[in-house]
Amino acid sequence: MKQDIDATDSLRAQLSNRVAFRLYQCANLLNKTGTKALERYEITTQQWAVIGALVRPRWEGGIAVQELATLLMVSRQNLTGVLSRMEDRGLIERARNEKDSRSRLIRLTSTGWARWNEMQGDIADYYNGAMRDLSNSDLIHALHYLDKLRENMRLVGEAQGE
Repeated sequence: MKQDIDATDSLRAQLSNRVAFRLYQCANLLNKTGTKALERYEITTQQWAVIGALVRPRWEGGIAVQELATLLMVSRQNLTGVLSRMEDRGLIERARNEKDSRSRLIRLTSTGWARWNEMQGDIADYYNGAMRDLSNSDLIHALHYLDKLRENMRLVGEAQGE
């Protein structure tokens, strides 16, 4: 009986390690190939994620930096540098928060919106290549499992004091 439990624990550890390693590989490849796909726009995957968040109808009027950091699951410190570079290039602006005049909201500029619209063909091409041979059902299942992993990792972070 104990051997069965040990074998099960060993298999789970091996599978967990492989899944975590695949996620690591995919994240690195997304960063590398995503940036390459949009290099003619001088947009990195981090900037792509920011723009992708800001075009959502919910945040067209702007989003607080901390809320954006939480959405993207990055530290405020890491996001600040990305936002500064984007602001220098005229892609985003910091606007006064009408609900709290002490804080600023991040939103796309007209240049940022134009850049987003220009990139759509290349983004579609990238997704078509990256998601090739995956059915809609496969993608739905992948989202489901990635959501579960993300939530579990968020809980691990919470337990670690984040």
